[in-house]
Parts: sequence; structure tokens; C-alpha cells
Amino acid sequence: MKYPKTLNDLIECFKKLPGIGEKSAERMALSTLDMDEDILKLFSESLSNVKEKIKRCSVCNNLSEDDLCEICKQNDRNKKVICVVEDAKNVILFEKIGSYNGLYHVLDGLISPLDNVNPEDINIEQLINRVKDNEIEEVILAVKPSVEGETTSLYISKLLEGKNVKVSKIAHGVPIGVDMEYIDSLTLEMALEDRKNIF
Repeated sequence: MKYPKTLNDLIECFKKLPGIGEKSAERMALSTLDMDEDILKLFSESLSNVKEKIKRCSVCNNLSEDDLCEICKQNDRNKKVICVVEDAKNVILFEKIGSYNGLYHVLDGLISPLDNVNPEDINIEQLINRVKDNEIEEVILAVKPSVEGETTSLYISKLLEGKNVKVSKIAHGVPIGVDMEYIDSLTLEMALEDRKNIF
């Protein structure tokens, strides 16, 4: 049995979301039938507003409703440090931790020649200009420990050589509470390379 067209269209829309398969999409679509009219209206308006109102911060490329994102607007942040991340989701992750008080720069991808993503396809040039124009003291590279992440980190490091700025990279290693036997070889290799002196 097929669902009515309207419901089927909604199921197809939900399936376009990452990680949502047929069954989940069906459950989500059917659950909308039990929602209050006000909630459905808010849901609909929110979907439209996301497309209409969300844009990129003109400074750091983070998601924003204004020309500047909320982080770039804050005067109490350390304006001398920039944390470079792959996408806007990573900004939220760092902000939830609450221990970082500098600025961010969202690359919107990583260099990946196999996927035809070259340095000019991501937001590197704007980062280099920010470092040059704003007396930045440190750039923290906080991208994932993958071939693409390492390639991007190395490329940015080379561009910043001789620019009188410290370039650091977040450590990648063994997660707390995990048995060593369950850790993949790349993570162990990174943990060994990023080891710290105890004394």
C-alpha cells in the first residue's frame, strides 16, 4: 500500500536528511499528523527561515543571521588567537567545551585532490589575510586527523611560514576510558607522535 501523495512527498523530503533512511522518514512524517497546528507552523517557518536568514559571517565564515556572527561580535574574546576548523559544526563543539576564548575560522572543507577539492576551493585565502591584517599571534589547526586534514594543515602551515605567527595543532590521541585493543592504528600512531614530556 502506498501513502497518499502529500505524505509520500514529506517522507521523501525527510529521506534527504543525512542519516535518515526509509523507516525513520516514515516515522517522522507520520508523527507530524499528531502535532499541534502551532508546532507544525513553527516547524514550517523554521525551515523557511533557515534558508532565508542564515548566511556566513563576513570575518570568520561561521553561520550567522547578521554580517558578523555572535562570536566575532564578542569584545571579551582573545582577538590574537584563531582556531581553524573544517565546518561550522566544529565551532559549536569547541564552544560547548567552554575552555577556548579565541576566535575561529571556518574553512568549509579540507583539501582533497581525489575529490577535486583544491586549496582555492576552501576558505584559506581569507584566513591568511586575517592573520596578515590583524596581528594574530597564534593559529590553532583543529581539523580531523585524516589524510585530508594533514594535507590542509601542512598547506596552511607553509603559507604562514615567516609571518611571525605561532602555528599549533590540536593533539590527536587515545580517548580517555578506551581499552588499547580497540584503538585503530592511525589513532595510536598520532598519539605516539603527539606525545608530551612528563618531565
